[in-house]
Amino acid sequence: MLSRYFIDRPIFAWVIAIGIMLAGIGAMLSLPIAQYPDIAPPGVGISATYPGANAETVETSVTQVIEQQLTGIDGLMYFSSSSSANGQARITVTFQKGTDPDTAQVQVQNKVQQALSRLPNAVQQQGLTVTKQQTDFLMLVGLYDETDKANQADIADYLVNNFQDPIARIDGIGATQIFGSQYAMRIWLDPYKLATVKLMPSDVQSAISAQNVEVSAGQIGADPAPEGQQLNATVRARSRLQTPEQFRNIIVKTQTDGSVVHLSDVARVELGNESYTTSARLNGHPASGMALQLAPGADALKTAELVKAKVEELASGLPHGYKIVYPRDTTPFIKLSVEEVVHTLIEAVVLVVIVMFVFLQSWRATLVPAIAVPVVLLGTFGVLALFGYSINTLTLFGMVLSIGLLVDDAIVVVENVERLMEEEGLSPRDATIKSMGEIGGALVGIALVLSAVLLPMAFFGGSTGVIYRQFSITIVSSMLLSVLVALILSPTLCATLLKSSAQEQRHRGWAGRFNRWFDRVTHGYVRRTEQVLGKRLLFWGAYVVILAVLALLFTRLPTSFLPVEDQGQVMAQVTLPAGAKSTRTAAAAEQVQQYFLNDEKDNVAFAFIMTGFSFQGQGENVAQGFINLAPWEDRKGSDNAAGAIAQRANKQLGAIRDAKVLAMTPPAIRGLGQSNGFTFELLNSGGLSRDRFLELRNQLIAAAAKDPVLSGVRAASLEDTPQLQVDIDSEKLAVLGLTQADVDDVLSSAWGSTYINDFVDRGRVKRVYMQADAPYRALPTDLDKWMVRQATTGEMVPFSAFATTRWVMGPTTVSRFNGLSSFEIQGQPASGASSGEAMDRIVALQKQLPAGTSYAWSGLSYQEQLSGGQAPLLYGLSVLVVFLCLAALYESWSIPLAVLLVIPLGLVGAVIAVWARGLENNIFFQVGLLTTMGLAAKNAILIVEFAELAHHEGKNAWDAALEAARLRFRPILMTSLAFIAGVVPLAIATGAGAQSRVAIGTAVIGGMTTATLLAIFLVPLFFVSILRLFGKDKPAGPGAAMEALA
Repeated sequence: MLSRYFIDRPIFAWVIAIGIMLAGIGAMLSLPIAQYPDIAPPGVGISATYPGANAETVETSVTQVIEQQLTGIDGLMYFSSSSSANGQARITVTFQKGTDPDTAQVQVQNKVQQALSRLPNAVQQQGLTVTKQQTDFLMLVGLYDETDKANQADIADYLVNNFQDPIARIDGIGATQIFGSQYAMRIWLDPYKLATVKLMPSDVQSAISAQNVEVSAGQIGADPAPEGQQLNATVRARSRLQTPEQFRNIIVKTQTDGSVVHLSDVARVELGNESYTTSARLNGHPASGMALQLAPGADALKTAELVKAKVEELASGLPHGYKIVYPRDTTPFIKLSVEEVVHTLIEAVVLVVIVMFVFLQSWRATLVPAIAVPVVLLGTFGVLALFGYSINTLTLFGMVLSIGLLVDDAIVVVENVERLMEEEGLSPRDATIKSMGEIGGALVGIALVLSAVLLPMAFFGGSTGVIYRQFSITIVSSMLLSVLVALILSPTLCATLLKSSAQEQRHRGWAGRFNRWFDRVTHGYVRRTEQVLGKRLLFWGAYVVILAVLALLFTRLPTSFLPVEDQGQVMAQVTLPAGAKSTRTAAAAEQVQQYFLNDEKDNVAFAFIMTGFSFQGQGENVAQGFINLAPWEDRKGSDNAAGAIAQRANKQLGAIRDAKVLAMTPPAIRGLGQSNGFTFELLNSGGLSRDRFLELRNQLIAAAAKDPVLSGVRAASLEDTPQLQVDIDSEKLAVLGLTQADVDDVLSSAWGSTYINDFVDRGRVKRVYMQADAPYRALPTDLDKWMVRQATTGEMVPFSAFATTRWVMGPTTVSRFNGLSSFEIQGQPASGASSGEAMDRIVALQKQLPAGTSYAWSGLSYQEQLSGGQAPLLYGLSVLVVFLCLAALYESWSIPLAVLLVIPLGLVGAVIAVWARGLENNIFFQVGLLTTMGLAAKNAILIVEFAELAHHEGKNAWDAALEAARLRFRPILMTSLAFIAGVVPLAIATGAGAQSRVAIGTAVIGGMTTATLLAIFLVPLFFVSILRLFGKDKPAGPGAAMEALA
């Protein structure tokens, strides 16, 4: 006997315990801390730029060419792409969880390389980038000027020059994106002045390229040198220009009369922005921001701390009035969630100790389980470190759940030793030795069963598997450690700590009253159990009813993937009609900002709003706001939760006539999409024309808007916009002696912007751009002001001679999914509905569309689809494994059935509790259910184990069952109450990350309550019925006569 060995060597037992604790403390200090483990599947992003091309051109000449190469890549789940009207092509390739991001990146890079030669020259010149990516921002670093003296360009330039590179080099940062841009030299052309001196934009470009150069002129007297050479020096010639003044003096043409035309004669030169697409304001001040994405596998908290430290260091030299702020920072929420769970853990331990003291009434006895708790918990941290896990809310939940389980083992040991000391008058040491002989098997059995319930969770696929694995590894490892402690340390403590003189205490004072009352309860319980055994058919009927209720409620429970958490942040998306100018967008954004800063001023810390950028796409008609809410402790009550604030904002801001504003909360898990709800891809699988496909999409959105289950259903991309089509008559070109190349060149440099080369600004290399000045590209008629030079005569021919313009509608972005053209549709469940129902609805609506479309899921919805189908399988597997373990333990096929029949009794309570509180069937609920299954089985094992012993000793089934029920009533109540007490703090949680704690706590408390109350009566019934059914019952004793009378 393992226990016997350690009862004789108490110091050895302590050494083992201390060793386990030291290992745990070491692990605890080194483990990374996160809110969730790394759940999002790895992705690789490919981006390319085709300057001046529209969305359809980009799609056919760049995106499709690259997409065709994406075959034969290991672990590829799906890929999506967008081609936008500003010439951007972006392809996102998503891989299965567990794929090495580096390998994925290399494989994609190699495939892209094969497509490179087929891409247009302009694209090759700009270069393709392939990066590992996560779709979500870890944090935004914002810089604003509270004196309002600086303008947007100054702030953005300062941010790029002083912050971007040092922060991008921090370990753990994947990619950075600046809202705003650094300075660039802008050359604004005037078509009239150009025509006067007979120049085209291409002449200006070549003049600048020729005169803004670095010349490497070598050295004077370098080797091999003539004999006796005394001098050696570097020769310096022209270098890059640095100021607008130097650019203005560039000579673009020498006239026949000898006069010189400078750049300043045909164009305006200034230091401007590199790009004018995005601008930002913070609480109304000019601002700029830098978005940081986490590198795959990096520790979020550590990275954020490094970033803040670096920003602190760089901020020491900020100009007067500049201030740093973090408009989006996910780390306070992570810290708080983790702290809250740690509090819960401590509360749980305290509550459990109190429950034990009430039942055991002696501090010595209470010490035994109380010492077991820290040993096991610290040991579990050691196991987590071995598996390479982090301390996150999931692993900590696992620990809270396991407290109840691990105290149970110790309570069972102590309770049995005390009982033997009292009933048989043995010394503590002898009682311990005898006790371990009785219950050693039960302890191992319980450990096996609980591990069996929770282990199948570890084999789940996809991102849900990652979540389940955290729980199962945590709980199983603490279970196994707990049994180890119950077999090694607890008996040793019992033998040395317990005293037999404690008997008198039991009959005096509050303890005496409690014990007398409890004895009465126990007698009443045994009488009731006899009645239950007498009316077996009635109670089997009741059991069937319970099963029916369970089935009914379980199918009625709304489903979702994860609960929506209040992360202290609301995001607002502002969309204006297609073609709206940035000034209109800024005005709408201003209204949104005013609403949050005035109507919600008590709940909002600050609002950072960017125009020209949103998660839908980039364009002048969109804006995106990050609204940071006040700390959780300052906004108590459900009215002030992030979800409620977003709902109010949607109602109020719906009144803005010009813009569509959508306020939403960030997703529960970083890296799986940008907001809560579903992400549905409508695919054009029937080769429909673009217009017909768009019509079907609008039909689907219109149907969804009327649906009561769905809310906020919207296209994730921007609407089609009016576009100006220029038609060129090639026959006229030929007659006029013009070349197509010259015409194209004038068009692209006048209306698009042309990147020429680089210049040096205060020690940093920046770019030189040439474009028509604003007044000459404001109206369609302005095209006629531009002229093309005839190659032979040198005469200037206006565009009106060979070109006409007309208006057409065209997309701002064209999306594709898995190589088919697609529309992404996002939406949320309406209040009262769940994401599972919403997903089913949108699919049902898609099925009603005319033929030609199909659908797919991406992001969080893809993971939810995967997890949905796995749950029933999981439960089935758990039950089967439990049955096999028990059959092995009892060396019988029939007795385990008595234990298995108990499982629904626990589930029914969990389902009722969750249903009554209006919660959903999500991942946390499923973990709660599995824990309940294990615990229900555990109570049954304690009764069945003793009934089996009594039966072996010659009692008949009836007497054995009653005897076992009487003996195990106290420890079962004790362990169940201890466990429920441990989980109460979870069920009543508030604050950061409370929703997931409430989900688990509610399920487990509900389940444990019914499992305990029903099981103590029904397990003896199952035991007796099964033994009689399989003909294993012993011949009648006095119990049979009783039954005859009944």
